[in-house]
Amino acid sequence: MEKQRLLVVVRHAKAEQFAPSDVERVLSARGREDGRALGAWLGANGVVPDVAYVSYAARTRETWDVVAAGAGWGLAPQLDGNLYGTDESGVLELVHSTPDEAATVVVIGHNPTMAMLVQLLDDGEGEATGAAELASFPTGAAAVFTLEGSWSDVVPMGCRLRAFHVGRG
Repeated sequence: MEKQRLLVVVRHAKAEQFAPSDVERVLSARGREDGRALGAWLGANGVVPDVAYVSYAARTRETWDVVAAGAGWGLAPQLDGNLYGTDESGVLELVHSTPDEAATVVVIGHNPTMAMLVQLLDDGEGEATGAAELASFPTGAAAVFTLEGSWSDVVPMGCRLRAFHVGRG
């Protein structure tokens, strides 16, 4: 029997509106609070990542830092430049490259990709199905999916949405 895996899809927390460039936008004070609250919720729900893929943008890196602090994680994330501008297929390619020994993966990226990915993966049978409405994936949100099999088995409508949560500090 294949082991059950967790895939956690996270949209970065609330960011400042202005910076010299979009990639340099940092979290607002509210975003830092919300990220810590999201991390506390993930930690309380037993989520402990083996691998974390994080966009290289300042707001996603900072989201990782505050979520990890809130959850008590010590894992160093893998910063990925492609997560900044990729689509759902690009995220799936990244997930497919995950080592088989990893049981839990966290991906922190941007909308509209994260929202579309959540809709794409959901098999419609999970206890949280419907909690993340189409085109509604706010900042600081996390979708926790379970799946059977290997990371290369992650396909559209192939994951069960176990939980959906928006961190608010």
